[in-house]
Amino acid sequence: MKQHFYNATVTWTGNKGTGTNDYRSYERSHTISVEGKPDILNSSDAVFRGEKHKHNPEDLMVAALSGCHMLWYLHLCSDHGIIVTHYSDRATGTMVENADGSGQFSEVTLHPEVIVKEASMIEKANALHHDAHRMCFIARSVNFTVRHQPSARAEN
Repeated sequence: MKQHFYNATVTWTGNKGTGTNDYRSYERSHTISVEGKPDILNSSDAVFRGEKHKHNPEDLMVAALSGCHMLWYLHLCSDHGIIVTHYSDRATGTMVENADGSGQFSEVTLHPEVIVKEASMIEKANALHHDAHRMCFIARSVNFTVRHQPSARAEN
């Protein structure tokens, strides 16, 4: 079995001078850094005192699932002779917040919209989403349901 290793540095940038003196005294801003790649400016979700114009960990969870699925899907389509000319996904996630403030995702639904070269490719294009889900590293690593509501159509 091969192993792959990933490293990221998360640095809190929200100290307004008094640290975490109290719950309202600091920002939730932080920077995600991966060597050789652009930094990602993050915060918590706005409902948790974060900055709404920055990404948050929940956004990134949904995006990671969507991106992983897309990459596997495109790979599988290529292997099966399905020519994809467009792919977009309006992924949505539901997180449940518990009474104590903790929470967890209950589900993520991917809504991939795919355009294929020919109408004869549509049925197989839709079916390959199942295989992409089975292969996706991120989907295999989460403990909540990841649903798929794909739609494929042929180029005009």
